[in-house]
Amino acid sequence: MKKLGILFLSLFITTITFAQNDAKAKSLLDEVSSKMGAYKNMYIGFSQTLSNEDAGIKEGDEPPIRGEINLQGEKYSLNYLGNQFIYDGKKLYVINHEEKEISISDSDLNGDDGFIYPSKLLTFYKEGYNLQIGKLENIKGRKIQFVTLNPIDSNSEIVKVELGIDAKTKHIYKLIQTGANGSKTTFTITKFRKNEELSKNFFSFNKAKFLNKNYTID
Repeated sequence: MKKLGILFLSLFITTITFAQNDAKAKSLLDEVSSKMGAYKNMYIGFSQTLSNEDAGIKEGDEPPIRGEINLQGEKYSLNYLGNQFIYDGKKLYVINHEEKEISISDSDLNGDDGFIYPSKLLTFYKEGYNLQIGKLENIKGRKIQFVTLNPIDSNSEIVKVELGIDAKTKHIYKLIQTGANGSKTTFTITKFRKNEELSKNFFSFNKAKFLNKNYTID
């Protein structure tokens, strides 16, 4: 999901290294965006974990939260924490199944709080971040190349984003957001499918369907 040495030579070398790494990081994310963005649609199953050392919360203390999302361009249908979010490209419908309540807004969840919203998953890195190539890790037999994104806005609620990219498939594997309060939220992709046959109304909101089930629409 925001120093250098005293000697001039050290500063010069470090600056050159940062410039090279930034170019490498941007090139990798451009490749990921181009490849995944070319799919007709995507299905992503994911798990979410939370940790905060200052609060004594360790990753794994609680079972992961599961979710799933279908993406097609900027449109999406997200199931998360018992709620369904449908964005048809113009309006966002948030369906609370437990309370049987539905809220409608005129735009996607695309605020200025630094959070990465589904419709911007493949493009959010292009503005507002300094990019830095990270470490290459072997995770469950897969080579995962990390890229660190530091928000340019020093007041951002997110101080750092780390993207883990599968070096072979050039797909996003993991996203880690570190908040200003020290909390670290990790999203790991557990299932992935592409170019599925979806109905033309898949990302449409069926008002009558929910009214017949006594849902309240704000």
